[in-house]
Amino acid sequence: MECPYDIHLSRLLTRQGSNPDPNFVPNPDMVGALQSEQCKILVVGAGGLGCEIIKCLAMTGFRVVHVIDMDTIDLSNLNRQFLFTPSDIGKPKAEAAVRAVMDRVPGLSYTAHYNKIQDYGDDFYLQFNIVICGLDSVQARRWMNSTILNIALETGNIIPLLDGGTEAFKGHVRVVVPTHTACIECTMDLYTPQRNYPLCTIANTPRLPEHCVEYAKIVLWPKEWPFGEGVSVDGDSHEHISWLYSRALERANSYSIPGVTYRLTQGVTKRIIPAVASTNATIAAACVTECLKIATSSYMHLDNYMLFNNVEGVYTFSYPCEKKDDCLVCSKMVKEVTRDRDGTLQGLLDYLRDEHSLQNPIITTTSTEGETRTLYMSAIAQLKDNAEKKLTELNLVDCQEIVVTDSSLKSPVVFRLKFND
Repeated sequence: MECPYDIHLSRLLTRQGSNPDPNFVPNPDMVGALQSEQCKILVVGAGGLGCEIIKCLAMTGFRVVHVIDMDTIDLSNLNRQFLFTPSDIGKPKAEAAVRAVMDRVPGLSYTAHYNKIQDYGDDFYLQFNIVICGLDSVQARRWMNSTILNIALETGNIIPLLDGGTEAFKGHVRVVVPTHTACIECTMDLYTPQRNYPLCTIANTPRLPEHCVEYAKIVLWPKEWPFGEGVSVDGDSHEHISWLYSRALERANSYSIPGVTYRLTQGVTKRIIPAVASTNATIAAACVTECLKIATSSYMHLDNYMLFNNVEGVYTFSYPCEKKDDCLVCSKMVKEVTRDRDGTLQGLLDYLRDEHSLQNPIITTTSTEGETRTLYMSAIAQLKDNAEKKLTELNLVDCQEIVVTDSSLKSPVVFRLKFND
């Protein structure tokens, strides 16, 4: 069935534009190729930004699209995630979004995946020509970036990664061409640091409802382990958020602090930033425009980062981010880390968290005899105790390589330990 938007796509692809890619040759057959299995797009995230991206892809003419999202629809989503209705509450976002857009636009072949991105291996991601991320999590971005870079380095398949992000009236779009441009890990300093509260304030002098939520999460959770020892907080679990909410409310009442709600608890736990629908629409349109440029070579794509600011008027600025020579992901080189001989493993852990934004690193090493040892894993009490030991007590020597894995990265990272003389 012919889509009513096909005529506009045909006009774009059958004549030269003002700033075409040097490889572009106008061709009427390109419309059919764009709408076939030859051009398969993956959308990661079906929330506020993801809904807009899915809509724009459908209206631009992309007919073969997969959508992956692990979340379900909440009442609070309905004010901006327009593909959902009250009858969809509690249903998977990916499935509801795909169903809604296919009901409105004829001829689409969209597939939903109600899963975590970590549930799939490289073979799943290899089937796509372009990946578009509409995520609200830096850690999920890093994992997706690591996966696409790993595919490029191991197989030679280049899958462009388009990343969109919004924060109230601000947003960004970036184009990552694996091994050719700066990846997300190269520019981690571009992301707004997550707000943290001093532990002394949380524990002794709470003044804000956020302090009470953080107390429940940081102090009470590991003390009580309400869902089993070693089970970390899942911000997408209703049971986990409900437990945190009840404990935070108890603490707030004891200090006469108003304002603790279920929604606040979820927001603090997941670091949720208020979303603005118009910003989502703008960034999604820019992402899909870049997708069309890359898929058809009709115009030069963004090189490689665009900033959008709608706080006072409308301001945009684009520039090329530079690759980091020692990037954890795309350089694939052994990173050198220098420590004092009497330094502790905790100091090394702090370095990995502060300098490389790792969340919960697991450290292993290989002895000269080839024996692999795990030095630190927070979920295992015996290994967690190693944090206070000196590096030399753990039989680490100068120039020894240590392997670090983290939930935010698909592949392990190798560091070479150098002791200060």
